[in-house]
Amino acid sequence: MAGNIVLRLENVARAYKEADRELVILKDAGFTLRRGEMVALVAPSGAGKSTLLHTAGLLERPDSGDVILDGRSCKDLSDEDRTAIRRNDIGFVYQFHHLLPEFSALENVMMPQMIRGLDRKVAAERAQMLLDYMKIGKRASHRPAELSGGEQQRVAIARAVANAPLVLLADEPTGNLDPTTSTYVFGALEALVRQSGLSALIATHNHDLARRMDRVVTLRDGKVVDL
Repeated sequence: MAGNIVLRLENVARAYKEADRELVILKDAGFTLRRGEMVALVAPSGAGKSTLLHTAGLLERPDSGDVILDGRSCKDLSDEDRTAIRRNDIGFVYQFHHLLPEFSALENVMMPQMIRGLDRKVAAERAQMLLDYMKIGKRASHRPAELSGGEQQRVAIARAVANAPLVLLADEPTGNLDPTTSTYVFGALEALVRQSGLSALIATHNHDLARRMDRVVTLRDGKVVDL
């Protein structure tokens, strides 16, 4: 059911030069993400989780192979077109929130919408709605330094989905939080993904959180395999 697949990696290879040798990270890797599916990516540090996410999210070009987003091949796209796809169709959440410190929580969530060209009032209304959904609406006027780690990450999640992307890619989104806060933040993320119909690929070391997703994959010998 090709129409049900929102993200597909086909024979993706990625290697880096390290001193006098080549370090192979991905080798003929294939992966599919279906609409509304939530997939956990669990693998040891250094196995290539971030490389896979960066390649899937068009932050890095594969050495060979293709990334197909919603049926569109990205192999030969210009940097400008790749940037537009990242802005409009892909949401990113990282272990560290990367919020802009000089702006409030509301303004941080407004920012990607305004870059896309939305009216400031419309962007503010959607930003407030998302912050309310993440149960942090009352902190909308606070700057990141005035928020707890869990609150900052919830703002980052709201920002990632502000433009209603097709795909959410998250790299250890709760890895910098204590266990209680991690569980709470992941619960908010999971609810948002489930209720919005987003497709999500989430790298995590937390096996308890991984088991809550639809399926779990890992990286083995440069390939993506199901667990």
